[in-house]
Amino acid sequence: MKSIQKAFLQLHLSVLLAGFTGLFGKLIMLHEVPLVWYRMLFTAAILLVFVGVPRVSTRKMGALAWVGALLGLHWMLFYGSIKASNISIGVICYSLVGVFTAFFEPLLFHRRVRWSEVGFAMLTLCGLLCVFSFDARYRYGILIGVASAAVAALYSVFNKKICADVRSRTALFYQMWGGLLVVSAIAPLYLRVFPSATAVMVVPQGRDLWWLLALSLFCTVGLYILQIQALRRLSAFTVNLSFNLEPMYTILIALVFFGEARQLNLSFYAGMALILTSVTLQTWRSLREKRAGTEATPLNTPSV
Repeated sequence: MKSIQKAFLQLHLSVLLAGFTGLFGKLIMLHEVPLVWYRMLFTAAILLVFVGVPRVSTRKMGALAWVGALLGLHWMLFYGSIKASNISIGVICYSLVGVFTAFFEPLLFHRRVRWSEVGFAMLTLCGLLCVFSFDARYRYGILIGVASAAVAALYSVFNKKICADVRSRTALFYQMWGGLLVVSAIAPLYLRVFPSATAVMVVPQGRDLWWLLALSLFCTVGLYILQIQALRRLSAFTVNLSFNLEPMYTILIALVFFGEARQLNLSFYAGMALILTSVTLQTWRSLREKRAGTEATPLNTPSV
């Protein structure tokens, strides 16, 4: 049980770090495309300095690059949602990852759907619907956030299949470089779908540069290492659903530093309460199943 407790500690520390990613999306004034491009570049460079170039087969390298492409697309949509609405909306839409994972994982792993997982996911969905109803001005941002959650769930499920026999830092290294190349390639198409009225590809300077470095070092490298360590003991669904706590951490900070309490009403907080209930029940069930030895072995990584 000590190893399980340690895994939960690592998981929730990574969730806390993840809570800051949405804040960086607001603090960094760049468009979401260069924000993600530089985040991946800086993260890959940090890993290159401290890890070097890990050796993997060409086939595995290509698979990791494909997973990195999903991660890059998720990040662009995630930050796009924040910039189109606000921090609170962008991060709470990420809660839908559990809903999508509850269906994607059984489909790709050819196992039966666990209806308890679907039930927890539906509780999360009800919470998001409460959030969606609170202000029509933010629905465009919410729709982008829902798309972001779907891509994040795909990333998590494919990551589970592809990274089972790869060290976490090796997987992250090639995902960053692969994602960087793919983000560069799809950026023109992304900008046609989500056009920008301002210049996009600019060199970060001043505070943007320092925020990007902090985002890459603490909220990418450190966060992902903690995640993958936790995932060796916890299931993909448990980790994804636990990351619904990310909005709670982020929103509390946003309320204090960005004054977003003025933009939120009772239906928003009711949605948050449903999501928190879902996370609490899933964590309790996971601990009970671990004691009985019935929970599946995970090898998945959520994305934030």
